[in-house]
Amino acid sequence: MSLCDDILTELRSMSNPANIVGMARFGINPDNTLGVSIPALRAMAKLHRRNHELAIGLWNSGIHEARILASLVDDPKQVTIAQMEAWIADFDSWDVCDQVCSNLWEKTPYAYDKAIEWSHRQEVFVKRAGFVLMARLAVGDKKIPDEQIKAFLPEIVRGSNDARNFVKKAVNWALRQIGKRSTGLNALAIAAATEIARLDNPAAHWIAADALRELQSAAVQERLKAKSI
Repeated sequence: MSLCDDILTELRSMSNPANIVGMARFGINPDNTLGVSIPALRAMAKLHRRNHELAIGLWNSGIHEARILASLVDDPKQVTIAQMEAWIADFDSWDVCDQVCSNLWEKTPYAYDKAIEWSHRQEVFVKRAGFVLMARLAVGDKKIPDEQIKAFLPEIVRGSNDARNFVKKAVNWALRQIGKRSTGLNALAIAAATEIARLDNPAAHWIAADALRELQSAAVQERLKAKSI
């Protein structure tokens, strides 16, 4: 048996039907799902870092947890645009979308361009991935200048008219994370949220109100002030 087969056998042995029921309550697709926890997957991943071939095999299994594990063991330096497009076409659950973006894709050189490109697509998890990448880049990539992160804000304003739950929550996430990156971006994010609040759309109203509540809070303002000193 191959390493991939061994790992898939181990994953199946860890199946927990009760967890699957719980995951479904949080909107996670129960199809091809084993109910293995994220901490358990992270522990497995530590033994197989930067194994691109293994990641491809795990992804191709179609098993929910194997796909999350694939994002944890893959080598971002070997990820290609073709692979990203192939994997994103397979997205069928918000948690796989978020895990792949956070564990792997934000570390690739394509993340910034794909964030903007995918935010224009209409497939729910593709569009979500675009905004999740914006959120992750705002937090995790300190090398990107604020001027580039600022370019995400018009895309967020545009995306705020999408009432689909998995999209609007990602739009809100991106807006809040950008606004917590620096004092300058905080002011721009608050201005974007104010613009969004004026739109005649319930989803936009929720996005704006939730973002403004956090971005204008004393806790965020004090942290940004201390950070800028």
